[in-house]
Amino acid sequence: MSTTPRLPSAIEGQPAHFGTLLAHHPALAMGFGGMYGTFWSEGVLDHPTKEATRLRNARITDCGY
Repeated sequence: MSTTPRLPSAIEGQPAHFGTLLAHHPALAMGFGGMYGTFWSEGVLDHPTKEATRLRNARITDCGY
């Protein structure tokens, strides 16, 4: 799986990455930020389990972030 974005950066002079891609749609970026914050601060799983899951997923998908 490639980690190369398929869209250009929405911020001139910046390379394309997750944050600059979300900048194409500011409302989407705000919604994602809220959801991501809730995911990490609430729920039934403890933080170490969530972090281990995040790292394993990144390794499996060859995510460079």
